[in-house]
Amino acid sequence: MSKVSYYTADGLKKLRDELDYLRDVERPKASQAIAEARDKGDLSENAEYDAAKEAQGMLEMRISKMEEVLSNARLIDESQLDFSKVLVHSVVKLKNPTNGMEMTYKLVAQSEADLKAGRISVDSPIGKGLLGKKVGDTAEIQVPNGTVKFEILEISRD
Repeated sequence: MSKVSYYTADGLKKLRDELDYLRDVERPKASQAIAEARDKGDLSENAEYDAAKEAQGMLEMRISKMEEVLSNARLIDESQLDFSKVLVHSVVKLKNPTNGMEMTYKLVAQSEADLKAGRISVDSPIGKGLLGKKVGDTAEIQVPNGTVKFEILEISRD
């Protein structure tokens, strides 16, 4: 059984657009590359043909994976979410009491995660550790190099 993932309208649109691009643009390019390689003669010794077939196989695998992700994707109605605790699509302002550093993250589905943009996956150790916490709570999160504590300063939606 596959895991259900929750997306914003923008995140879901990006996934659909990427899948459409792979199907409508990349798939015909792969077929064309195979046809061109086939026209060059003996297939048993044609490295270009083998490479084109392998690239097509990888593309089809990627398309299949994206179709599976989309079939298990659910759109979140953010207006129905509880603002008092950390959930998917919460924007959370945290403070590390050890060094006093403050940071803000938005919890998103794994495919939407982008640390540079301040978007972390709810499936990451930090994301899992923050889920369900309220303002004023301290989350003790097990990370690869030990335990990190974060104080929840603020929870909002954007």
